Amino acid sequence: MTDTVGTRAALRPGWSHDRHEENGERTMIEVGGLTKRYGDVTAVEDLTFSVAPGHITGFLGPNGAGKSTTMRMILGLDRPTVGFARVSGHDYRGLPAPLREVGALLDPTALHKGRSARAHLRWQAEAGGISRGRVDEVLGLVGLEDVADRLVGALSLGMRQRLGLAGAMLGDPGVLMLDEPLNGLDPEGIVWVRTLLQSLAAEGRTVFLSSHLMNEMEATADHVLVIGGGRMITDMSIDELVRSGAGARVTVSSPRADRLSEELLRFGATVTERDGDRFTVTGLDAADIGGLAAQYGLPLHELTPWRPSLEDAFMTLTRDRGRHRGADLSRAKESTR
Repeated sequence: MTDTVGTRAALRPGWSHDRHEENGERTMIEVGGLTKRYGDVTAVEDLTFSVAPGHITGFLGPNGAGKSTTMRMILGLDRPTVGFARVSGHDYRGLPAPLREVGALLDPTALHKGRSARAHLRWQAEAGGISRGRVDEVLGLVGLEDVADRLVGALSLGMRQRLGLAGAMLGDPGVLMLDEPLNGLDPEGIVWVRTLLQSLAAEGRTVFLSSHLMNEMEATADHVLVIGGGRMITDMSIDELVRSGAGARVTVSSPRADRLSEELLRFGATVTERDGDRFTVTGLDAADIGGLAAQYGLPLHELTPWRPSLEDAFMTLTRDRGRHRGADLSRAKESTR
């Protein structure tokens, strides 16, 4: 079997965000003043944010920035030193049926290699009070029906990612938290996961996603949180981040370059990298430049916008933040155990 499969239907036709709202619950993640210290090392410092339903929220940061620690605290695996993390208005440990509220994938390699894929999910289902019939549903959803009785240790990393996703969706939860779910997937598998997550968000679920694959995050997420050195750097939409983080520009060429440059400067643009009739403009977009040229009857031979990528914006924002923290945090965690 390959690691690719066509996009399938949504988790379950009966799932409804409204049923949580009717019960007074908020299918969202809320974090306030969240801080985690290991001895003298601060892994996460004073994080406050919310992850709303109906969107895919990306969680970005350099290695050692505190992303995994934050996710572990939200899921009750680590206790905060200060602050709180709530899911659907409750601490995770206080949820009456955690698997039905929150689906999580943190480490696809942390699976019992001596169990079959089906047995692994049946064990999870039994622990969460979920019917065995749901196991076959999610195996079909992630395309693992043909290898359901194969030992986990014999599965490729991509298949284990799919198994981890199946486990996260087992309880048909309103909130999904996924740490690097695209690792080990081939291009078709990545597109499949992207499409699946977008369909889940469209149903009104809360999707919180961490990934180092910037191109995929830009294609998948609506909103993004960026942290560095354990602190919040920015909390905004992908479009806002890209626009603000790396400076969009437009390449312009005109036989009336001198006059056009004068008019652009007068309207607040910045003109740089002049080379004969060709120059670069920042501060105005291509439509504004084209309209201005038409207004003054100035011919254009080139009008090429350059839009920075999420990776460009991310590198600008996180430069020198959180660098080399990974080893320090690992040592600090070991020393406090």
